[in-house]
Amino acid sequence: MRVLLMTGKGGVGKTSVAAATGLRCAELGYKTLVLSTDPAHSLADSFDMELGHEPRLVQPNLWGAELDALMELEGNWGAVKRYITDVLQARGLEGIEAEELAILPGMDEIFSLVRMKRHHDEGEYDVLIIDSAPTGTALRLLSLPEVAGWYMRKLYKPFQAVSEVLRPLVEPLFRPVAGFSLPTREVMDAPYEFYEQLVELEKVLTDAATTSVRLVTNPEKMVIKESLRAHAYLSLYNVGTDLVIANRIIPEEVQDPFFQRMKEKQQEYKQEIHDDFRPLPVKEVPLFAEEMCGLEALHRLKDTLYKDEDPAQVYYKETTLRVVQEANNYSLELYLPGIPKDKIELSKSADELNIRIGNHRRNLVLPQALAALQPSGAKMEDDYLKIRFSSAA
Repeated sequence: MRVLLMTGKGGVGKTSVAAATGLRCAELGYKTLVLSTDPAHSLADSFDMELGHEPRLVQPNLWGAELDALMELEGNWGAVKRYITDVLQARGLEGIEAEELAILPGMDEIFSLVRMKRHHDEGEYDVLIIDSAPTGTALRLLSLPEVAGWYMRKLYKPFQAVSEVLRPLVEPLFRPVAGFSLPTREVMDAPYEFYEQLVELEKVLTDAATTSVRLVTNPEKMVIKESLRAHAYLSLYNVGTDLVIANRIIPEEVQDPFFQRMKEKQQEYKQEIHDDFRPLPVKEVPLFAEEMCGLEALHRLKDTLYKDEDPAQVYYKETTLRVVQEANNYSLELYLPGIPKDKIELSKSADELNIRIGNHRRNLVLPQALAALQPSGAKMEDDYLKIRFSSAA
């Protein structure tokens, strides 16, 4: 299965691009599903038809769906939710309040990843196009496997082992005092089973032959800046971007004086997009005279974007992480385009390298060859952060 993940700042047109890409893939004979994981769904509006949690046929070879995250949460997290509800009710909360508080903030978004993994495993479709949340939310979700792995390794598994030993001894005394039981094996296993699904999903996301991110941007200063940061953060999580789509460029034939200044600025920003994202290919899409709503409008966008091309191809293969050996020394090289070295914080603990850039952090489990060594320096060169490792002696 080919996975195409469309993301960008809110309002740049990623839903329209996702829908148009789905039309072209279906036209080429691929069984294609366009899945919206954005909490504020607009895919149904784009296709101008009703969509729900389960895939619905839009036209031959093309299906659309809008994720109902609460349904995913109940199916994957129901046992944990019910246990937390029991605990809160035992502490005096009313039923509806306890149920609401049992859903941790962000959990509904997290389970969009599980749905994506399930479609990949079932293999029912040739192409899966994800109309994702805006970049900030999408990046938090993509970083989840890495963050969850740290908590599972350092905290959860030791706690689970201790609780299994103590449960038979403590449970007879616990219920009468606390008013609720200790968590069952089903409740204790659910978080780790979920984590295992995320680990498998991470393999899919970081396989450049399977998954590509398509960054949708506009020729505007703030949008370009966010897109550049998103590109760097995606590389930090080892997720490859293969195409940038510069959307809503005012056509040359628009000569109204009202738009003249905007057209001049767009020309500057358009060149900036090509320069800043090089060597990634950039596709330019004009600002259309009508809304991108309905199949007729989406077909025009599809023809502008792809003409005779196959959108399922890999337009560019990024190498986001590599280990280089030089004599007896090693260097770990991370592709972080546009990030100055002084914005990067590094630390090492045991076999993990902690990399922090702004609000984003990655705990990278080092290869065995590097785990026993210590970082001895770092520099930025050709958009790669090159971290040298050497023996502590």
